[in-house]
Amino acid sequence: MQRTVYLFGLNHRSADVAVREAFALSDPGCRVCDVIPLDEHVTEALVLSTCNRVEILAVGEGKGVRRKVLDSWSATCGRPCSELAPHVYTHEGLAAVRHLFQVASGLDSLVLGEPQILGQLKDAYRKAVDEKSSKVVLNRLLHKAFMTAKRVRTETGVASSAVSVSYAAVSLARRIFGDLRDKNVLVVGAGEMAELAATHLAEGQGARINFTNRTYERAVVLAERFKGAAYPFDALAQYLEEADIVITSTGAPEPVVRLDMMRPVMKKRRNKPLFFIDIAVPRDVEEAVTELDEIYLYNIDDLSEVVAANRAARREEARKAEEIIDEEAERFCLWMRSLGLQATIADIVHRTESILEEEVERTLRRIGPVPAETGEALRQMASSMAKKLNHAPVTYLKRRYAEEETGMRFVTLARAMFDLDDETVPDDAHLGRKRRP
Repeated sequence: MQRTVYLFGLNHRSADVAVREAFALSDPGCRVCDVIPLDEHVTEALVLSTCNRVEILAVGEGKGVRRKVLDSWSATCGRPCSELAPHVYTHEGLAAVRHLFQVASGLDSLVLGEPQILGQLKDAYRKAVDEKSSKVVLNRLLHKAFMTAKRVRTETGVASSAVSVSYAAVSLARRIFGDLRDKNVLVVGAGEMAELAATHLAEGQGARINFTNRTYERAVVLAERFKGAAYPFDALAQYLEEADIVITSTGAPEPVVRLDMMRPVMKKRRNKPLFFIDIAVPRDVEEAVTELDEIYLYNIDDLSEVVAANRAARREEARKAEEIIDEEAERFCLWMRSLGLQATIADIVHRTESILEEEVERTLRRIGPVPAETGEALRQMASSMAKKLNHAPVTYLKRRYAEEETGMRFVTLARAMFDLDDETVPDDAHLGRKRRP
């Protein structure tokens, strides 16, 4: 019943934005078990879907795990597996654990060191816990991922000036215009990415920042915070007439800015340039709008060039972070290997015998010289006591281990009760991120 951790994914390096759009799993109504049905081959699963990546963590055994995951994933998206498989990277065992820890620590992001991915991973974990698709192994693995990310943040400088994709979008706007003072910026969307973009724009940029969103009340909240205006979403075209820069980050499944919408807008603008920075996945701006003169469109893949300099500045700190990740990943894999019944029994026996032997030797030192046969008798008594003390818990553990649904849980519980591992992972390790209202 030894399980293996697998990770299957698409990210900004393995697939372009069109592929990531086609196989995104960001629908909040989509349950983890709908994407990856759990059975005797795949016993646990978690789905992480963001603007830059889709990754599936699975705990399972057997050669058919990859085929099952990819078939289920592509079927959920209504696309053939042949379109997905060439772009998917696969990690197994230690490599899967290392990759997850790199993601949690911001080392595998488009912008090195960005903290946003950690919050998204925590949200994905909560969802898996709520839907009971995360159990013994993934619970432990995700807690370790959050603790590793915390070590990276506190022990290295990778995140000391961490930025996000939203920051990269603002950097691109500065490169285009130079000075953003007196520029009209329209932020389409009011989620976390949009809010981050507005935050960076407000930091000494001097731009006028306005908001529109399907939920008008959310646009009003952001407009009040950033001293801008809030516009009804159904009048989007009207406000595009006055904007210099449009940053889009909605969760819409289809483009919200289309070619037919922009034709009359550009006529009224009278050849005034309009820059779109689309950081949404799926994309918010139809690519066909670039057929019109004076429209310039950048999507999330275009930001790669903008952030290249940031990566160079953080390479040394990233090396330190990788050392932390290597250490923590190896410790987790040692724990995974210990989940086998025989290894745990051996650890219990060794721990009990070690404690009793230590106490016998301490007692002998305290009472002074004794005949050799007395010392040997005490040691034999300690060995006999260890066997008797271990008999009941070991017998109980063997019986429970035979139960497929609860066996691994009891092995994990036994390791915690006998303190067989060198660390304690808090049960609330994933609760550090507060939800925004």
